[in-house]
Amino acid sequence: MKVNSIIFATGNKDKLREAEDILGIRVTGTELEVDEIQSLDPVEVAIKKAKDYYKILGKPLFIEDSTATFKALNKLPGPYLKDFYVSLGNEGLARLLDGKVRSAEVSTVLVFIDEFGKEHVFIGKLNGSIAKKPRGDKGWGWDPVFIPKGSLKTFGEMGEAEKNKYSMRAKALKLFKKWLLMQK
Repeated sequence: MKVNSIIFATGNKDKLREAEDILGIRVTGTELEVDEIQSLDPVEVAIKKAKDYYKILGKPLFIEDSTATFKALNKLPGPYLKDFYVSLGNEGLARLLDGKVRSAEVSTVLVFIDEFGKEHVFIGKLNGSIAKKPRGDKGWGWDPVFIPKGSLKTFGEMGEAEKNKYSMRAKALKLFKKWLLMQK
């Protein structure tokens, strides 16, 4: 299977650019939105989301879903990270851990649905911590509060190249790229 271009079910221009840079092929997005199921299992959420996009678009595509698990909050925010971020902002995410252990694990579940409707799952994980206050104005979303293990900077303080050395999304995309290359 030779792939020259692929659909990434997102309208986020930053994610599209990042995926295109890492995969080395043309990546197109879609503004189409599908409802997400509620579950603490990020793989279940991502597979369902990918299948729903595939049912509508009828073409091979991939989605990604990022999660964060704060050690002090057990499995939360998990797949609800976006909702926590929208409700609380980065200041609120940081304050959630005031007086608590600040360690976190973040992950990206990438699901590719091939031309036969079969799903392929790629997961990138990363340990780190949540900053006491947001730092940096690069990236997007909760980047200003996450500090990857091995760095003193938040993702929000890193340029794209530096962030991609650590990024869980970059790890998942690189696994996907390796798999795509093996399909030729």
